[in-house]
Amino acid sequence: MRKSILIIVTNVKTYHDQNLKTGLWLGELTHFLDIVHANNYETEIVSISGGEVPIDPESLKFFVMDKSIKKYFNDANFMQKLQKAKAITDVNHTNYDAIYLTGGHGTMYDFVNNPTLSNLIKDFYENNKIVAAVCHGVCGLLDIKLTNGDYLIQDKKATGFSWFEETCAMRKNAVPFNLEEKMKEQGVLYSKAIIPLTAHVVVEGNLITGQNPFSTKSLAKAVVNKMK
Repeated sequence: MRKSILIIVTNVKTYHDQNLKTGLWLGELTHFLDIVHANNYETEIVSISGGEVPIDPESLKFFVMDKSIKKYFNDANFMQKLQKAKAITDVNHTNYDAIYLTGGHGTMYDFVNNPTLSNLIKDFYENNKIVAAVCHGVCGLLDIKLTNGDYLIQDKKATGFSWFEETCAMRKNAVPFNLEEKMKEQGVLYSKAIIPLTAHVVVEGNLITGQNPFSTKSLAKAVVNKMK
């Protein structure tokens, strides 16, 4: 049987400020799909609550809208699937070999303090399956406690969207918390790229994290290598 990856996406379309739109950062999905599909892995995309998956308008701007993103964005069947996504409660997670948490600022709301998602990730991790997350998708790793009572990310090398990058994105006054700071508070051995908004991936056992959207391809390759 072909190995399969469960991909989690957000359903949140605005920040606390209802006039400021967010959602899934599309490239963090498409770049991952390109690489894992090229390596013959199956994928299933599910959202937190099911239904419409909003796309962050910032992820569609000309300076990030590459061929991969355009291909999927212009694929009516693919985009229709994102409008009618299954919920995480609608799948049997034991059928999958890895879980991947995509980003976008929407994840800072529905990936956090979510017992269903937390238990799902905990089960993958404790069964030695791959747990991968990129950019703000790393929010889904916060507050998860393992059977031994430790935080999943405690004393582990990992990365996620940095506070300086949040400043560069002009979102530090819009986001509900500082992801870099939260990770450090939970004992993460946090690292980031020397140059902001460049690729940085950390592999710590079966935990794989990427710092920002530009890390997605490298993270996908790390997942493929680990699954082999």
